[in-house]
Amino acid sequence: MRRKAGSLVPLEFAICEAASALAQRGVEEFHGYAIAKIIKKAADARLLTAYGTLYRALARLRHMGLLESRWEDPIIAARENRPGRRLYRLTAAGEAALDRIRRGETALGLVERRNDRLEPA
Repeated sequence: MRRKAGSLVPLEFAICEAASALAQRGVEEFHGYAIAKIIKKAADARLLTAYGTLYRALARLRHMGLLESRWEDPIIAARENRPGRRLYRLTAAGEAALDRIRRGETALGLVERRNDRLEPA
């Protein structure tokens, strides 16, 4: 799917919607598998067509400044005997982009920076 300048593809929009819903329920941070389960239930499961589709979309959203991420405390992962997770959080720019989409605006007000990252206009 080709992206229009300053817009989100359906999977990116679904991720932002799910992140916003989680934040409204008091869950500020999420990991990839948790968001995949939410998207499968709430949105079109076909959005997650191939391994890595979700994680590439999460990376693009981080690159655009709509999500922030951090690695969880390694002690937590070790205690639960599993690999560490990258935790994501919807930024204020991400919420603003969702609001624009919900109002029917097609452009998200994102402009390119010199280092090819997108940020709010």
